[in-house]
Amino acid sequence: MLTQEQSVEIKVLARQGHGIKFIARELGISRNTVRKYLRKARSLPSDKVRPARPCKIDPFKDYLHERIEAARPHWIPATVLLREITALGYSGGVSRLKAYIRPFKRKAEEPVVRFETLPGKQIQVDFTTIRRGRQPIKAFVATLGFSRASFVRFSEREDSEGWLTGLR
Repeated sequence: MLTQEQSVEIKVLARQGHGIKFIARELGISRNTVRKYLRKARSLPSDKVRPARPCKIDPFKDYLHERIEAARPHWIPATVLLREITALGYSGGVSRLKAYIRPFKRKAEEPVVRFETLPGKQIQVDFTTIRRGRQPIKAFVATLGFSRASFVRFSEREDSEGWLTGLR
């Protein structure tokens, strides 16, 4: 196995008109190796771009785009879309459909990292107002950081005295 540099050097020397025997001697490799790399260089496919072949899904692309956009932020399963476009005349398979719609699917969001604390180290507290009838009720809500256990105490005030009463 030759390095890429040696492979390029074989091609350059051959283009300059040097023979296989000279190239082999110059690079210190076998003549058969030189032949192999020259054959491989000649058999490379051309850089012609093939015209795109029509696909069975092409006539249904606009419909699929509309359905996917209308459903955002939710996702419609490929089997449901397949059933819909089959009714419209699609004769292809589900794997072709899945391959086509895959780029339109949104990536899953990163999960939120919970803020973890040791038992007894943190409590989160807040007041909330519950409206029932004419008189709103104020509630002191506390949630323990470790266990996420919550408790509620009703209060008439939302000041420091109400806060201390809620903690007792």
